[in-house]
Amino acid sequence: MAQQKGGDKITRNIVIGMVLLVVLAGVGASLFSSHSTSSAAKPVAASKADGYGIALNPTAKVRVDFWEDFQCPNCRNFEAVNNAYIDSLVKAGKIKAVYHPMSFIGPESIMAANAAACASDAGKFAEFHTALYANQSKTENSGLWNAQVLTVLGIGVGIKDKNFASCVKSSKYEGWVSTIETDATKQGVNSTPTVFVNGTLMPTENYLDLKKFTAYLAAAGVK
Repeated sequence: MAQQKGGDKITRNIVIGMVLLVVLAGVGASLFSSHSTSSAAKPVAASKADGYGIALNPTAKVRVDFWEDFQCPNCRNFEAVNNAYIDSLVKAGKIKAVYHPMSFIGPESIMAANAAACASDAGKFAEFHTALYANQSKTENSGLWNAQVLTVLGIGVGIKDKNFASCVKSSKYEGWVSTIETDATKQGVNSTPTVFVNGTLMPTENYLDLKKFTAYLAAAGVK
C-alpha cells in the first residue's frame, strides 16, 4: 500500500527474502494448500453496515471507501502516490477507511483478499496491505501468490497470531471475498481503484495526484 522509500525498501527486501527462503527450501509446503470453507465467515472488522468492507478507525466522522484488487496495477500506482497520506489520516483518527478487496482479476486476487482479511483479524491489515502492493507481480495470476507465500508475507510484517496460517491455508474468508464482489455490483463499482468519500464517488482525476487527492478530502471535512 505504501510508496517504498528508505526503511520501507528495507522492509520490502526482508519480506521478499523471507518468501524466497521458504519457497526455495520448500519448508512446510504441504501445510499451505488452499481450499474453501464456509461462505458465512467474515473478518472481525467487517460489517454489513460497511458493505462488509474492513473498517480502520471506525469512529472517525469522514468515511473513505476504497475498492481495489490486489493484483491491479492501477491500484498499486494509487497506493504509491497516496498510501503514506492515507495511513497518516487513519493513525491520526481523521478518517474511517473502509477497504473492499475485490477479486475480478483471478484466483490470486481471491487468495490475497482472503489473506488480507486474515491479517485484519491479527491486527495487521494496513501492514499486510502495504506488503501485498510492494510485492505485486508484474504478471497477473503468475503463481507468485499462494497460501505459503502469503503466510510468509504475514510473518514478515509482524503477524504472530498462530491462527493466521490456518486462516490463509483454509481460505476461511473466500465466501466473504465473493460477498464483496456482489456488493460492488450493487454499488455500481466496475473498476479499480474506486474511491467514495462520505458516499460520493471521488473523480478519478484525483487518484494519481496527491495534491488533488488531499484537497478533495479537505473539502469533505478532513482537517
